[in-house]
Amino acid sequence: MGLEEYKGVYVFAQQVDNVINSIAFELIGKGKDLAEALGTQVTAVLVGSNVKNLADELAEYGADKVIVVDDPELKEYRTEPYAHALSSVIEKYKPEIMLVGATAIGRDLGPRVSARIHTGLTADCTQLEIGDFPINPLPGKETKHNQLLMTRPAFGGNTIATIACPDFRPQMATVRPGVMQKRERQAGVKANVEEFNPGFTPDNKYVEILEIVKAVTDTVDIMDAKILVSGGRGVGSAENFKLLEDLAEAIGGTVSCSRAVVDAGWKPKDLQVGQTGKTVRPHVYFAIGISGAIQHIAGMEESDIIVAINKDETAPIFSVADYGVVGDLNKILPVLTEQIKAARAAN
Repeated sequence: MGLEEYKGVYVFAQQVDNVINSIAFELIGKGKDLAEALGTQVTAVLVGSNVKNLADELAEYGADKVIVVDDPELKEYRTEPYAHALSSVIEKYKPEIMLVGATAIGRDLGPRVSARIHTGLTADCTQLEIGDFPINPLPGKETKHNQLLMTRPAFGGNTIATIACPDFRPQMATVRPGVMQKRERQAGVKANVEEFNPGFTPDNKYVEILEIVKAVTDTVDIMDAKILVSGGRGVGSAENFKLLEDLAEAIGGTVSCSRAVVDAGWKPKDLQVGQTGKTVRPHVYFAIGISGAIQHIAGMEESDIIVAINKDETAPIFSVADYGVVGDLNKILPVLTEQIKAARAAN
């Protein structure tokens, strides 16, 4: 493999029903940082059916170029045609870096593509940067420059691993949604579009979709919420979450929770914050009855303001909190909720 042939940072721009997933814009934002360090450009790969009209939106978020793979076989996500589409793009254009969102689709697509093109894949990354590898020089081992250093939690979040792929290209990573910052949208920017179709011949590996059933929910995605009222094991019971729901309603927020709450069956997985849940960046994050294990903190430490309420004054959550209240949440929350209601009524 001639590594010098591989140039550019490429991003898989996931779309479903002709709506681009927010992870695509986050990856473009991080891709721009990586591209600037390497002196190259960011290319978005848009795969689907009748999706060319979405290319300008990718350009508005910073994509220098958009490769569109458009075919009726790509109307709904299916592993085989999508893996063929993305691996064909990589084989033709030879990107140095290929980023995919660690969504349900990306977790299925990324490993299959990396296997086809014979390169490594670091999954569920929380940090990406350009640097030297090995990070700490070793006697007798060549230090390679301008490598993609991919950081991810390992061993259940108890350690952080930084991984590189110095001998194969592209350097591939799936990236956890919510951890990268999308850039400010520049309305009116037109995309530099290149169309590419490798050809699709259905075979026995093509799954036939008989029916699509969409889940209907009236809950807000916690990754989009501006205010989160999050509860942990210390809340005590599923019934006691009514206190958090009342506070969330009063302040215009959304309820979320820690892994312990999900494991106990008090709340659904969709509301879990943390390394094995979702990464969130609300304006205000209430951590109520949450001790503050590293796995949870990793999912919410980028919040603008963190308010912790816990009866244990030594709880690790206070080390990242902007404001902390030591006391019984059963006494504090009703008073706080009433004060907020009164303040809003006065205004």
